[in-house]
Amino acid sequence: METGLIDAACAPPGAERTVRRNDWWWTVVSGARRIITEQSSCSREWRGRTATVWKTLCPFWGEEYQVHLPPTFHSVAFYVMDEDALSRDDVIGKVCLTRDTLATHPKGFSGWARLMEVDPDEEVQGEIHLRLEVVPGTRACRLRCSVLEARDLAPKDRNGASDPFVRVRYNGRMQETSIVKKSCYPRWNETFEFELEEGAAEALCVEAWDWDLVSRNDFLGKVVFNVQRLWAAQQEEGWFRLQPDQSKRRREEGNLGSLQLEVRLRDETVLPSGCYQPLVQLLCREVKLGTQGPGQLIPLIEETTSTECRQDVATTLLKLFLGQGLAKDFLDLLFQLELGRTNEANTLFRSNSLASKSMESFLKVAGMRYLHGVLGPIIDKVFEEKKYVELDPSKVEVKDVGCSGLHRPQTEAEVLEQSAQTLRSHLGALLSALTRSVRACPAVVRATFRQLFRRVRERFPSAQDENLPFIAVTSFLCLRFISPAIMAPKLFHLRERHADARTSRTLLLLAKVRDCGRRREMPRWVLNKGPYLDCVVFPTGSRKASWLATGGPERGQHGHAGFQGQGGVDGTTATHSAPGRGPAKGLHHQTGGHPGERGIKGKGPLMSSSFKKLYFSLTTEALSFAKTPSSKKSTLIKLANIRAAEKVEEKSFSSSHVMQVIYTDDVGRPQTAYLQCKCVNELNQWLSALRKVSINNTGLLRSYHPGVFRGDKWSCCHQRDKTDLGCDKTRSRVTLQEWNDPLDHDLEAQLIYRHLLGVEATLREKHQQLRAGPKTGAVPTGPGEALGDPLAQLLQVLQDLREAHRASLAGSPRSEPSRLLELQT
Repeated sequence: METGLIDAACAPPGAERTVRRNDWWWTVVSGARRIITEQSSCSREWRGRTATVWKTLCPFWGEEYQVHLPPTFHSVAFYVMDEDALSRDDVIGKVCLTRDTLATHPKGFSGWARLMEVDPDEEVQGEIHLRLEVVPGTRACRLRCSVLEARDLAPKDRNGASDPFVRVRYNGRMQETSIVKKSCYPRWNETFEFELEEGAAEALCVEAWDWDLVSRNDFLGKVVFNVQRLWAAQQEEGWFRLQPDQSKRRREEGNLGSLQLEVRLRDETVLPSGCYQPLVQLLCREVKLGTQGPGQLIPLIEETTSTECRQDVATTLLKLFLGQGLAKDFLDLLFQLELGRTNEANTLFRSNSLASKSMESFLKVAGMRYLHGVLGPIIDKVFEEKKYVELDPSKVEVKDVGCSGLHRPQTEAEVLEQSAQTLRSHLGALLSALTRSVRACPAVVRATFRQLFRRVRERFPSAQDENLPFIAVTSFLCLRFISPAIMAPKLFHLRERHADARTSRTLLLLAKVRDCGRRREMPRWVLNKGPYLDCVVFPTGSRKASWLATGGPERGQHGHAGFQGQGGVDGTTATHSAPGRGPAKGLHHQTGGHPGERGIKGKGPLMSSSFKKLYFSLTTEALSFAKTPSSKKSTLIKLANIRAAEKVEEKSFSSSHVMQVIYTDDVGRPQTAYLQCKCVNELNQWLSALRKVSINNTGLLRSYHPGVFRGDKWSCCHQRDKTDLGCDKTRSRVTLQEWNDPLDHDLEAQLIYRHLLGVEATLREKHQQLRAGPKTGAVPTGPGEALGDPLAQLLQVLQDLREAHRASLAGSPRSEPSRLLELQT
């Protein structure tokens, strides 16, 4: 997916700015500035937080989120914050985009949005459960309003909760409920009556407030009802979303700056798996047939795909065939198509073709953990050392280096030599890690590179192109995978924060030197099947700047080293891990809530010290955790036993980054594991992964308690029944779209169908051309030789899927809507 790099400015929105474009990035806000995205349905949930950009009023990020939203989603907000080390972070302003606004931009909203002041009376969330009825009275009818409960109210107090009560207003009269202390999930079950006057136009207003002893009460939201409609319906009951108070006139605020965003809302209805089987089987058959003729579907899809959506199509197709075990065959077909139309060796895989985009997506999906293992320690060392590195003589600043002796400052030549030595050290460590990483490289990645190597050698067999197969492999491995990760480690989850200016320059030079040498050498272990691995050095053919040649001698020292390893690399276990290398190290575990191994005692909030530090790993079968990463003894939570994965409210553990996994043990008893994460991004990633792998489990909970059962009651709703079903609804459908997520075959098939539907007219025109072509009189002997058959079958499949979608819109209960919101900052 092509992503826009976003930045913010405290300049007028109309100011002229230069916007850079890149293929992998996304970002947020600024001083110490950051951006927090918030998705809102009935609740307000933080979906992501950008890195902080320090000491600036014009920050730049380039970070991207993809979020699956429930059908109740109605708005998304971006908060620009000023980070403070000692006090609470300050809110600079926000940008709020409603669902209706996004719906008016089918291709996505893109541009500068002005930051608005955050009004406390507009920052509302949650729902309230009411029952309204018109009952007959002695003189006149009466309006009875029963205030039952509320959920997910905004926490207004420092303890992470509120002290809510409700005011009911009608016809000049006001009545109030009792105050429920320290709860965002209060239950009142109180009833009020008002005398109705027939024909009166007065509205019934139900307001929720947070009670404060000293300061004024905080507004939590309101619901307004048309009494005339109630008179006609006689009775109405349900959960109603709290609305902000917009009656106050907004005062004129100063210029808070503006934020550049790229946001796209894609609304997809995913049908049952059986509906997509004809499409999936047809595409898989075409991949298995290979390049037997011009009537094949994959070349037609590539031909009809525009440049702007090529990355999306490539990623979707790659995931679809990866789930069918045909990723290598799919990429091999694209390699052959690309090589078939390439005449000049120097232009091989240089364009943003479907083959190049698919290979990039493949490396991110299949090779991300490998990248973390190889590149992670080198990146960490660069960040920790913070050494001044500069190879360009015109940019050397001696003052940034300090003194090498007591009184004598370094000369320019000494700075250049020291910089070259530092780069040689980092580059040597990188090459050493690459050559030792045979066991970590996934088997499917090595097999795909071997296939690419063989295809390029078959296409260019001459002696003068002897090095071309190695260059083709390194162009993907180094230029399109390792080098981007070196230059932007945060976007590849190698670091939690963006690099500062000095570190960023070091990473850029390291990536350039690495790119400069990619024609000189290529680790042959990527291609070798035998037990011995080696590196070969190629003649220098680079035309990079002369000062980049500094890294050459160090590369030569590693050129002929021999390395021994095992020939076959087993496929890696399908494992999810939070950003970082290996299983998440920042998660903690504690059992409690429901009857479990250890109860939660006491009445005060639990602290982070209550947790044990454990190492978690999520596979296709279980969530396991142990005391050390290499421990052979681990505890397992079977994925089939998971009933919910939800957040825990902040006041329960004095932390906003705690989640709970509700599951059943081997004998069917309910258990709850509380896990503390390092940050909101890691929390959302683990929640998303757990929800995706358990989405089809039987017995998923519809409601849960966001608090803990402490003492004799739940901390969230104060109910004393330990087996109470819950005071908040679960959000099993709210997930993130991550590279290392489990594959969603039905969603990928739906996205391919949606793309093909957009180019259906072009496909029909192509089909007519094929049918009207010259007839040779030959009789087709195989399924791949009938030029019109695959395309005709595809058009029929599209027609069948169109009818299936029409049936689902008519009220068929079989379909399950899935909404994908792509946020690009």
